Amino acid sequence: MEDIAIEKIIPRGSVAKLAQELHEDGRKIVFTNGCFDILHVGHIRYLQAARDLGDVLIMGVNTDDSVRKLKGPNRPIVPEHERAEMLAALECVSYVVLFHENTPEQLISEIKPDIHVKGGDYTIDQLPEAKIVQSYDGEVVIMPTVAGKSTTNIIKKISGLD
Repeated sequence: MEDIAIEKIIPRGSVAKLAQELHEDGRKIVFTNGCFDILHVGHIRYLQAARDLGDVLIMGVNTDDSVRKLKGPNRPIVPEHERAEMLAALECVSYVVLFHENTPEQLISEIKPDIHVKGGDYTIDQLPEAKIVQSYDGEVVIMPTVAGKSTTNIIKKISGLD
C-alpha cells in the first residue's frame, strides 16, 4: 500500500506534463489544495465529494514553510511528506503535489483543472485563483463544510481549550 501512495506523489516539476497528458486523454481534472494538517472526517468527505465531480483528483498540499506562513509558527503538526503520503493513500485521491507558495495560483495555471474545489469556509470572491480558473472557462466549486470538523477544533480539544 505504501508504494502505491508514494507513486501518487508527483514532483512539482512534473505536474504540468501529467495534467497535459490527462487533458489529452479526455480526463476531467478536479483540483483542490490546502494544508490538510491533521486529517479528519471533514477532509475525507470533502475529498470524496470533490473526486465525484470528475475523473481525476489532483491535490496541491502546502509545504511546511507555507503552512507556517499561513497558520503560524506552531504549525504544521504533521510534516509535509507524511501529510502527502496519507492523502495519497486515499482511494479518492489520484495525485498529490507539494507546493511552497501561499496560494495555488501558479500551480493552477500549470494544471488548468476543469474544476477547482474549495471548502465552504471560502467564497469565490475570496479566492485569488478563481480568476485564473475562470480565464480558461474552468469552474470553481465551493463545497459545504462538515459542521464542527476542523483541524483547529482538534487542536483546541487536545490543548484543553475546547
